[in-house]
Amino acid sequence: MENYVPDLYVKSIYYVDYKKLKERGIKCILFDLDNTVAPLSIKKPTKKIKDLFIKLKDMGFKIIIFSNSPKSRLKPFKDELEVDCAFSCKKPMRRKFDLILKLYKFSVSEIVIIGDNIITDVLGGNKVGITTILVNPISAKERFFTKICRKYEAHIINKLSKKELFYRGKYYE
Repeated sequence: MENYVPDLYVKSIYYVDYKKLKERGIKCILFDLDNTVAPLSIKKPTKKIKDLFIKLKDMGFKIIIFSNSPKSRLKPFKDELEVDCAFSCKKPMRRKFDLILKLYKFSVSEIVIIGDNIITDVLGGNKVGITTILVNPISAKERFFTKICRKYEAHIINKLSKKELFYRGKYYE
């Protein structure tokens, strides 16, 4: 069950203490796209998203959008935010996580994944050994597969709560 527990849990990507991540030696941030960075209904980044990503790049972070969504969904974000992308990642499988580590030559202690899903983002990151940050989903609108995952996720969160390992809405850094 511990593989489902995020290292950090914050309200949204705008509440993450990026300065503290930098101090901990984090060099690369993997961002899930859908319902982490933007709701499904948004086809390109907003000014608020752009401003955050500019700030993070200015801080020296390597930013990669790391998503199970197809390339066509990620391309407008990649182009406008001027970041790298990994599409169709098949999280929580570790193949693309390992590829990023190898391709960019980062150690597991230098990468963090930020996402809204315990089953894909947190489990995937924990299986590889990178830092995991869970945020709340931005929107209730989700893809069919994600809706199924959410039912399973609710069951997992219930079990984690009973074991006093994780509580939805109780944020920690």
